[in-house]
Amino acid sequence: MSLSDPRAFLTSLFNEALGAADPLKVLPAHLPAPPSGRTVVVGAGKAAAAMAKAVEDNWSGPLEGLVVTRYGHGLPTRRIEVIEAAHPVPDKAGREAAGRILKSVNGLNADDLVLCLISGGGSALLTLPAPGIDLEEKQAVNRALLKCGAPIDEMNCVRKHLSAIKGGRLAAAAAPARVITLMISDVPGDDPAVIASGPTVCDPTTFADAQAIVDKYGIDLPDSIRKRFSAAEDETPKPGDPRLDSVVSHIISRPQDSLEAAASFARTKGVTPIILGDSIEGEARDVGQVMAGIALQVRRHRQPVPPPCVLLSGGETTVTVKGNGRGGRNAEFLLSFALSVQGMQGIHAIACDTDGIDGSEDNAGAICDPATLDHASSAGVDPAACLDNNDAYRVFDALGDLIMTGPTRTNVNDFRAILIE
Repeated sequence: MSLSDPRAFLTSLFNEALGAADPLKVLPAHLPAPPSGRTVVVGAGKAAAAMAKAVEDNWSGPLEGLVVTRYGHGLPTRRIEVIEAAHPVPDKAGREAAGRILKSVNGLNADDLVLCLISGGGSALLTLPAPGIDLEEKQAVNRALLKCGAPIDEMNCVRKHLSAIKGGRLAAAAAPARVITLMISDVPGDDPAVIASGPTVCDPTTFADAQAIVDKYGIDLPDSIRKRFSAAEDETPKPGDPRLDSVVSHIISRPQDSLEAAASFARTKGVTPIILGDSIEGEARDVGQVMAGIALQVRRHRQPVPPPCVLLSGGETTVTVKGNGRGGRNAEFLLSFALSVQGMQGIHAIACDTDGIDGSEDNAGAICDPATLDHASSAGVDPAACLDNNDAYRVFDALGDLIMTGPTRTNVNDFRAILIE
């Protein structure tokens, strides 16, 4: 492969990023020694099944447990049960799995170990409504949060205060057992309290914070949730809570690791990598315009470095849904990018979600090149109108430019690479 095939180069960068976040490769080095008592494995997230398999393949002592992952993201395991549930809107399977997980850590003692495997997507998958709230009400709030464009830290603040298991509550229930949490980060800033809403991590946010967020976005709360927020009782465990004294968290893979793996690969091909950031947030279409401006500066003025180079970035953009098309934040980013560079020669880009699912669609993301807009026009598709309708999927589907990986069983959030020849 050479730069004569930009698409193959960009796809290889994405594959290198995925490899750096593969639980089967990165998890074993972080396993603790078996305890004198029981080892109970619990977990949630899109990588949970792969993480559970990595534990099984590398654990010498007795083992039991249960993890929950997204439909289609499971793997065969022998001793750790894997349950599949819905994401991003939770369902009954997720609620039942969360209830079983919470029950499994009750009654342990100080000789026991809870090994908690957490990755992105865990917040929706590990759904156990707080007393007085039913699943349908949580689903309604979750849909509203997804649609309003709230960043992940705000979404998870609200989720913690609707939950009987998130925001440190799982670890509190496991006391006095030792709890070791292994995390794959999918959040900007890699804050353990935000990853999957931190079920084993003390929570600095409050009911008042959650209320401020729903007020900010004008979310209409059901009466039961409004009363819960107003009463502000049963607060999540806070820093210094003695129930979390025996809890340790380790982030075993993060977005920056994947960007660095892609950068190393680029160097082997004689392409200068520039990592613009691992925690870029904002509206996907706005970020697309900004990235296009940087790419055009390189192409026209050879600044900040001369081509060939590749601009790498990660993080989690958002989409405030106003249309009724098929989107995905990476497809929307890429369509906005393509419209902004206007077919400038020598600029190619890929944008994918590392879990293999762009939002709720069946693609990981998409790829574009200088001919994207012309090809769309020839196919009878109006890219600008599609962007206005949050219908970026339609454009890249018509061109055969969707990236389809299927479930990757990991998740370090978005991966973007822009090649300037």
